[in-house]
Amino acid sequence: MSKNKMLSRALIAVLAGAAAFGAQAADKGFYAGAGVGQSYVDEGNYDDEDTAFSLFGGYQFNRYFGLEAGYADFGKLEPRGNGRDLEASSVYLTAVGTVPITDKFSAYAKAGFQRWDLDAAIPSVVGNSDDSGTDPTYGVGVQYRFTDHIALRGEYSRFEIEDTDLDLAQVQVRYDF
Repeated sequence: MSKNKMLSRALIAVLAGAAAFGAQAADKGFYAGAGVGQSYVDEGNYDDEDTAFSLFGGYQFNRYFGLEAGYADFGKLEPRGNGRDLEASSVYLTAVGTVPITDKFSAYAKAGFQRWDLDAAIPSVVGNSDDSGTDPTYGVGVQYRFTDHIALRGEYSRFEIEDTDLDLAQVQVRYDF
């Protein structure tokens, strides 16, 4: 079974199970989740997209602020012409500001730092010999809470890697403990 079919079926199963519970927003506590989506890069010699996934966890201090740490795998980035494919991933820590819109629906923005890792240095950046580093990351998203414990999120994030911007659009499932 392909990775996309397996992830799609798992997401559908989680959402179907969430429909059996009542809903009310959790104001504080630990949470964890996973996401799947598309990574995009359009800089220098690279113009590509690939399937990406993420795992994350955090602590919600109140309904307006939390801290989140996670891992994102951006998949394989292929060059336009000659060059080698790059595989990229990131470990990040962000502050998350949330604006409740209704009891179940909210919007959020996050910003922080990430430690990125490539399997080789980006050849299009002059003088670059690094295959890992630390740079900013930031993003925006919306969240719909099905129950006290289950929420569905849509998120768009940017991960800066040297002078290259790598974007990640994904659907995530969040579980509050």
